Amino acid sequence: MRVQRVLMPGSGDQSWTVLDDEFRPLEPVERFLAYLASIERSPNTVKAYAHDLKDWFTYLDRRGLDWREVGVEDVASFVGWLRLPPAGRTGQVAVLPSVAHHCSASSVNRKLAALTSFCAFHARRGVQLAGLLVTMAPAGKGRSTSIHRLIS
Repeated sequence: MRVQRVLMPGSGDQSWTVLDDEFRPLEPVERFLAYLASIERSPNTVKAYAHDLKDWFTYLDRRGLDWREVGVEDVASFVGWLRLPPAGRTGQVAVLPSVAHHCSASSVNRKLAALTSFCAFHARRGVQLAGLLVTMAPAGKGRSTSIHRLIS
């Protein structure tokens, strides 16, 4: 999977999308990112969320999981996966406990905010999602979406 920059027809505005391994846009991500662009979120926000959702869908793909059926345990496992160095994420390389986390806590929280916003968007569109992912609140002023809050 990869994140791809796109130019909007007519306006030439820049946006972002996520392509699968066959270079096709991931439809649920495309809808969400198009929504963010239409409500005039910063192109940097759209780009960051595209990268965050690419990570989420890469994680799901490697585990054979459907994005509509995952639960809080899968999100917790995703956080652990994010902390692995990229070479360790395939499972083909052992990662020693002394290796530093790949993603900082703030990066993980931003990725969780992207994920919860993505899920909330699709829930509002009527997509049936696992209940716990729908009730997660994205990070915002005065609160954080940390894995500790999600599993407590």
